[in-house]
Amino acid sequence: MLDPDRIEALRNQPQAPASHVIGGELRPASDGTVLEVISPIDGSLLTTVPKGTREDAEAAIAAARRAFDEGGWPEMAPAARKKILLKWADLIEANALELAVLGVRDNGTEIGMALKAEPMSAVATIRYYAEAIDKIGGEIAPTAPGNLGLVHKEPAGVVGAIVPWNFPLMIGAWKLGPALAAGCTVVLKPAETASLTLLRIAELALEAGLPAGVLNVVTGEGAVVGDAIARSMEVDVLVFTGSGATGRRLLEASAQSNMKRVYLELGGKSPNIVFADAPDLDEAVKVSANGIFRNSGQVCVAGSRLLVERSLHDAFVEKLSAFTETMKVGDPLDPAVSAGAVNSLRQLEQNLAFVEEARAQGRTIVTGGTRILQETGGYYMAPTIVTDVKPDDRIAREEVFGPVLAVLPFDTEDEAVAIANGTDYGLAAAVWTGNLSRAHRMIRRIRAGVVHVNTYGGSDLTVPLGGVKQSGNGHDKSLHAFEKYLDLKTAWIKL
Repeated sequence: MLDPDRIEALRNQPQAPASHVIGGELRPASDGTVLEVISPIDGSLLTTVPKGTREDAEAAIAAARRAFDEGGWPEMAPAARKKILLKWADLIEANALELAVLGVRDNGTEIGMALKAEPMSAVATIRYYAEAIDKIGGEIAPTAPGNLGLVHKEPAGVVGAIVPWNFPLMIGAWKLGPALAAGCTVVLKPAETASLTLLRIAELALEAGLPAGVLNVVTGEGAVVGDAIARSMEVDVLVFTGSGATGRRLLEASAQSNMKRVYLELGGKSPNIVFADAPDLDEAVKVSANGIFRNSGQVCVAGSRLLVERSLHDAFVEKLSAFTETMKVGDPLDPAVSAGAVNSLRQLEQNLAFVEEARAQGRTIVTGGTRILQETGGYYMAPTIVTDVKPDDRIAREEVFGPVLAVLPFDTEDEAVAIANGTDYGLAAAVWTGNLSRAHRMIRRIRAGVVHVNTYGGSDLTVPLGGVKQSGNGHDKSLHAFEKYLDLKTAWIKL
């Protein structure tokens, strides 16, 4: 249970200027410059992080290269790597509330979600991959007598990881867990507006015994630090979660350098489809609202398009609007809050621009659509429902990444599928129906990496997360995540 007094004490704790973690050392930027960290809670200056230079990125890459080639991490017995990673997870868990509050002050996620989705999710992820280390074996090929075919699984090398600001610990752990468990070394670049918790867990990794250079964290601008990582001839694998525009630049950088493998998760415009035969409409309303409005809609798999069968449309929207208006938006360190702050003023202005465009097109703003709590100095937006949306509207096709729900009616299953698949994205989807056959048909026909049935979200580490179309390639979570960080080597032996 969240302790309000402890949360308040942590809120008021001064935050020292942060440092890079490079080669086992805490370092400032090579030229001494910093980026201000502005808290979205109240718009105040929280602290500073190094404004990393290309030289900083290159130093981190060199440290990771040495740790991989000479430091012994990939050669360490799997049980020894496991022991270090499990200790790291224990340290993160011991500091979970402090990390959660620090993250909320940095990026605005409501504390009730942040504790579970950030440090505790990272703990579970690191433990999952630590326990899997000594269970990922090679293969013996079926060969003719006189030959022996072996397939070795070897760590791929130095991994560059670039992660976003919405869930830095959760998504960061999805990269770090399998990469480190596989025996790779990592250079991690957090988002400019959410670096603090990743820097802190890198310090905890050193405390746990992770060798110097195995995990390096460099903060700064994507155009400088991220580009240096993407163009490095010494980085073997690049993993990224973020925007499609940045993903394209990373692919170009790979092609122009050493053709490193690039795995991208580029967001979505996920359809949440409610048929008239949904088994529990009240549950569908509650889950649909939380599926778009928690964390102020700043979730890559958010159900940002609600497709409702026409016969149910008006009644469902009425119920949804009533439920949405009960959600409390405000100070994300208040445990009673349903949704916290938008990450930055820039993101808030982008969200509002989408709504104003829809309004100008004659769409109906059922609820929300405005900035609220401006007197706090923070960045807050009322949960917003927009109806009368057409499938070709920008608000129905492009990722807003805010608390904005576009509602579209449909008449037939075929029409629902056409609308659902009618964007460039294919990350997640949901179907609400009491018809088992229809559920299976929709799972098969919807082009998405994850399709939920009679729920939205909640899948655990046992299943992969990845997208199709312009939502990216490769998978986080599950044992399949190891595939990004392991190379296959064949040994063909004549006996």
